Amino acid sequence: MDIELRHLRVVCAIADAGSVTKAAAVLGLAPPALLTQLGRIERSIGGRLFDRDRHGARPTPLGDLVLARARLLLPAIQGLQAEASLLAGAGQPTAGFRLGATNGPIIGGLVQRLSAHHSSAHVSTYTSWSAEELAGMVRAGRLDYAVIGVCGDAMPPREAGLVWRTVAVDAVCVLMSDRHPAAAGVEVDLAVLAEEQWANAPGDGCFNDCFSAACARAGFSPKRVFETDVAGCLDLLAAGTAVVLCQGTFRRLPGIAMRPIAGTPIRWRHLVGWHPGQVTETGAATVLSHAARAYQEVVDRNPTYASWLAGCPQLGLRQPATV
Repeated sequence: MDIELRHLRVVCAIADAGSVTKAAAVLGLAPPALLTQLGRIERSIGGRLFDRDRHGARPTPLGDLVLARARLLLPAIQGLQAEASLLAGAGQPTAGFRLGATNGPIIGGLVQRLSAHHSSAHVSTYTSWSAEELAGMVRAGRLDYAVIGVCGDAMPPREAGLVWRTVAVDAVCVLMSDRHPAAAGVEVDLAVLAEEQWANAPGDGCFNDCFSAACARAGFSPKRVFETDVAGCLDLLAAGTAVVLCQGTFRRLPGIAMRPIAGTPIRWRHLVGWHPGQVTETGAATVLSHAARAYQEVVDRNPTYASWLAGCPQLGLRQPATV
């Protein structure tokens, strides 16, 4: 893993807060999710950055070195972004649509609809697994909108000044072979899959912790969770190595069944975020409406999920699709 600016922000947040728990609250993450991120950063750098005990977290000599560099780099990069945005005119409301997106069902239809309905506007995309990165790019004026997902009721990234709106709420489902015994029903009981290995796409939120908690409530601990891109997840599924966690709007594929988890123990919220000083109210309303329509179109292409979703009023669209 290459060290990114968001990783340096995590290290600084832990040092400033003096503990992982306090830093997690500042960053809007669950403490186990932040610990997982810190472990990845430490493995990439090659050593422990903090000594942690019941009194908190204190930088190691290696941590002091990383912090010293980070405290020079982060303000410099922030200044560069601000100056570049000002020069590019990013501080003024834009007539274009620069979209950043994590893995989700909305972005494809949103791009198509914006391109078709606003042919004179420039539409561009940027993809990242990190919602934090996308929020930072919106705050810096490098993107107009972030299209992200967060687990359950988790907070979106807390970049200053950003506005977030929920487009829709999906059930988290399981992809498995259509010959799998658990695929016979409309839903799947999580406990039935206790002996399986799992796969899901990466991210910087609390999803893995929420999944582990759901498994614990079902009476087991997941054997292993592979974290890889969508193609890698499907390869693991095809090889019979793992079943895959996915959003309910995941596209239908031959030979693969998608089943919601009974009781909906995990949910996924689709959000759109923007900075009100960089886009107009009309522009934001337009993007929200097109995003809602794009979500509904994805749902309509999967009649099985659409039928199941109709019986779950707490799920589905949360924004009107008026365009």
